[in-house]
Amino acid sequence: MTKARRIVQFGCLGLVLGGVFAAGANCERWCPFGGVEALYTYASEGNMLCSLGTSNFFILGGVLAMTLLLRRAFCGYLCPLGTISEWLHGLGRRLHLPEIRVGPKLDRVLAALKYVVLAIILILTWRAGELIFRGFDPCYALISRHGTDITYWAYVVAGAVAVASLLMITPFCRWFCPMAAVLNPLSRFGLTRVTRDAEACVDCGLCSKNCPAAIPVDQLPQVNVARCLSCLNCVESCPVGGAEGDSPIFAARKSGQSPGKSRGAEGDSPIFAARKSGQSPRKSGQSPRKSGQSPSPSGALHWGPPKRIGRRWSQAALIAILLCCTTAAVAASYMFPMPSFVKSHGSPSAQVATVHLRVENLTCRGRANLFFYFLERDDLFEVPGYFKVEAWPGPGLADVDVTFDPAATDEEAIKQAITEPYYDAMADFWRNSPFTIEGYDPLMPGGALDSPGVPEPSP
Repeated sequence: MTKARRIVQFGCLGLVLGGVFAAGANCERWCPFGGVEALYTYASEGNMLCSLGTSNFFILGGVLAMTLLLRRAFCGYLCPLGTISEWLHGLGRRLHLPEIRVGPKLDRVLAALKYVVLAIILILTWRAGELIFRGFDPCYALISRHGTDITYWAYVVAGAVAVASLLMITPFCRWFCPMAAVLNPLSRFGLTRVTRDAEACVDCGLCSKNCPAAIPVDQLPQVNVARCLSCLNCVESCPVGGAEGDSPIFAARKSGQSPGKSRGAEGDSPIFAARKSGQSPRKSGQSPRKSGQSPSPSGALHWGPPKRIGRRWSQAALIAILLCCTTAAVAASYMFPMPSFVKSHGSPSAQVATVHLRVENLTCRGRANLFFYFLERDDLFEVPGYFKVEAWPGPGLADVDVTFDPAATDEEAIKQAITEPYYDAMADFWRNSPFTIEGYDPLMPGGALDSPGVPEPSP
């Protein structure tokens, strides 16, 4: 189970880092928390925050869907920061660094801080119209290309998270992550859960010890805790399993002893020997299970949906659901593209027409507002009547749809308004347009680069 999860974690982390540093991609457009940050601005103004795109909404929807099915499996399998934090904790154990564990009461107090962090981020972001959290985001310190848009505070926070992760189990994820605060209300009602068979449990505590979310699994009949990552470490570490005749646990129970409570000398107990070495007895080689016999699913812990649906699911089903939700979200963002900038002028008329343009230098939200500013000009190239701009800002050529009243203006007038210099009478200066339109030259008759009847320039 651990090996399969490590493969998924490594693959996702490699995809993110490869996309950023090898392909030069903007991974912020695929961050689910970006969808949370941009939601208010898009709903109220019709445009996205800089560096984000409507793909953030699709990936957020995919993560919310997987959370309703698998609880916070996104954090345990796909989140780059969660992966690194968990790996650093494992490194701390190998280096024999002291491990800091907090009590249940303090843990509950610290866990509430992530909701405060979420509220502060959203309020400041929605008021400023900018990604305020970016300057302190440890994940952005990982996925940025370390340009001028990143502050040293992001590195400070990332360093603090790294050091704390060596000594504690995923501290940022448990106590401060704003995305965890978004997912927790849904995760609490997730379909799947780990169920503990109290009759089979021997109270060895290995399940709780191996939980990266510090959940007291050995004290719960069902793990309905919102922070459960569905990592299945607890199921894998449980020493109760296999055929009853081959299991030392069931053998002890059959003889009338309680291997979890009536132990005798620690040196004679497979449970204590495994706990002392930090391993499960099933891994320590002390189980007398016959060679080549695989563990039976009949154990003290199992993972799956409620009994009426199927009770036991394999980890393969979990990974398949993760991949399906992620793939569906990415595919939907391409199949149903939503403009990341929408703005209109005037009231729509009975009949409208739309011109599709590919525009150079329409790179961000600020440039999209400048584009709209040129269309709202009040000089010789003024565009009369109603118009609406739907744009997909980005590097290179950006797609733009301009809807207009064909009775009041035409495509040529719109293209001229976008590309011609604009005299701002209020400021008393000329503003040159930074935009060029693919296939259009304002100096050519009719504007078309391949306009018929225009002689080719002599060499």
